[in-house]
Amino acid sequence: MAGKRLKRKKIHNKLFIKNRLVILNEDTFEEIFSMKLNLMNVFVVASLGAVLLIGITTFIIAFTPLREFIPGYSSSKLKKDATELALKSDSLSLALKKNEAYILSIQKVLNGQLEYAKFNKDSILTAVNEATPELKLTASDAEMDLRKEVDQEQKKKNTSKKSK
Repeated sequence: MAGKRLKRKKIHNKLFIKNRLVILNEDTFEEIFSMKLNLMNVFVVASLGAVLLIGITTFIIAFTPLREFIPGYSSSKLKKDATELALKSDSLSLALKKNEAYILSIQKVLNGQLEYAKFNKDSILTAVNEATPELKLTASDAEMDLRKEVDQEQKKKNTSKKSK
């Protein structure tokens, strides 16, 4: 126990002993600047400086266009252009499918494989569109019970308003 206390006292003395930092003129030995310091003050100032430097660097990278130079970040203009191009490519691929179906049906008519009277452009274009899957849109028993409760509450409110 006493050994730990001695170690703590030695560390405390080393951290809080006052030292003087003096800057002298080499030629005249004139004192230009002097300051009283201890190791704890130096450690605190150095730590705060490091935290401040890291904070400023993070702020500059996060809120300026410099972040575009970091791998993995892309500019907002690039993201916007990519989204627009993706939408255009989707619409162009759909138009291409429609045109291919139209040309294929015209080829069938020209080859005599399809009667001219049965040819309809709208039916060809609707055949190209993908059918949407049918969804089950029936209400469950819990939903039906909730609807009944809401209806009853509304009826009670309406009757109470009419009686007033």
